[in-house]
Amino acid sequence: MRVGLITGGTSGIGLSFARALARDGADLVLVARDKGRLVAVAAELTAAHGVRVEVLDADLADRADQAKVADRLRAGDVDILVNNAGFSLKTPLVGGDDDLADRAYEVMGRAPRVLAGAAAAVMRERGEGWIINVASVSALTRQDSYSALKAYALALTEVLALELTNTGVQVTAVLPGWTRTEFHARGGSGRKGVPRFLWLDADRVAEVALADARAGHVISIPSKRYKVAAAILQLLPNAAVRAVSRRIKGKAKTPVEGATP
Repeated sequence: MRVGLITGGTSGIGLSFARALARDGADLVLVARDKGRLVAVAAELTAAHGVRVEVLDADLADRADQAKVADRLRAGDVDILVNNAGFSLKTPLVGGDDDLADRAYEVMGRAPRVLAGAAAAVMRERGEGWIINVASVSALTRQDSYSALKAYALALTEVLALELTNTGVQVTAVLPGWTRTEFHARGGSGRKGVPRFLWLDADRVAEVALADARAGHVISIPSKRYKVAAAILQLLPNAAVRAVSRRIKGKAKTPVEGATP
């Protein structure tokens, strides 16, 4: 029986990963800050799919909690790690909220590195396992601090994938675009100026990401339209990418991925 550990697993894309793995018969370890919601989601998944769901309340902005989750990964039974936790980061680099920026770095920068490292050590020894890091198409742009953190997540994935070549451990970065989740519904933002056809379904994002990991892809972009956009961004010179980023930033003020911590 496989076991998947998902950070930010009670809402958004993280919950879609949890449901997809549970449908496939995997037991789960769900990590999030809200203990009550963790228990409710665990009960829902167990009732629907008959899988065992362990809950681990942790704030990934706290290094002690990061260590707690890393220790859980070192227990050795987790086959699939999904680093999904994240949140909107609108503060500017100049004159912005340093405390918020530091929290974002811990959740979307340091925590994925620490957890991936803990999981990778066990998986490499065992000779199998998947590590999936939820990044964003915005990793290919230069819009804001969020883009910078997601660019780090993408680079981290590619470096780790290289390190783990021929070990049996698959490492995949998921680069969704704007994704419909309760993240946007709660905030009421991020919709103005974004055409309807650019929005993705969270369940579809998770399904494609898992299929791509199974197929051995290091980068998963879960729609043809965003595959095209990503290919164009990667071909453009840096100055053109910055120009495109300014235009995108002017049309939408929120990040292009809906995961929550």
